[in-house]
Amino acid sequence: MTVAPTSTTPTQATVFVVSVMMLATGAVIIYAMGHPAICTCGTIKLWHGITYSPENSQHLSDWYTASHLIHGLVFYAALWLVARRRPVGLRLLIAIFVEVGWEVFENSPLIINRYRTVTISLDYFGDSVINSVFDVLAMMVGFVLAWRLPVWGGVATVVALEVFVGFFIRDNLTLNAIMLIYPVEAIRLWQAGG
Repeated sequence: MTVAPTSTTPTQATVFVVSVMMLATGAVIIYAMGHPAICTCGTIKLWHGITYSPENSQHLSDWYTASHLIHGLVFYAALWLVARRRPVGLRLLIAIFVEVGWEVFENSPLIINRYRTVTISLDYFGDSVINSVFDVLAMMVGFVLAWRLPVWGGVATVVALEVFVGFFIRDNLTLNAIMLIYPVEAIRLWQAGG
């Protein structure tokens, strides 16, 4: 369904500028919270695939990038349900706002300590700024995929990503949420290789 432009429909330029402003604001806040701009190892990698290492969540992408792609697919679906008459550009801006807010919250001492206390991520100290920015960009890719894919394609993408990542690293968005909200000892032991 195409939405006819109105005075409240943001232009592509407006969506781009506001998106960049939100990304930059989130990056500045995370940096001000004491997180490094890039990995303290001094390098920037396109991919870092070792989950339990000090470099996890420090580079452009890692196994948890899949979770942020899923965020985009879920945000698109949720916003379609509650705001389908709103222009897709406006819904994207709402999704970016929520994702940037999550990145800031996720990198707060409260959540970092929660991860370290209830999961096997004992060496987790939060994301680098560049990793947080690329997490938001991954969410945006997921949002656009959901916009363009048929519903079954979006659902299949979420299931495939969850199964694939869960198989390879014994973690995924679902397990991460469970362990953050209501930790299950059996899951923690399984994730530790038990």
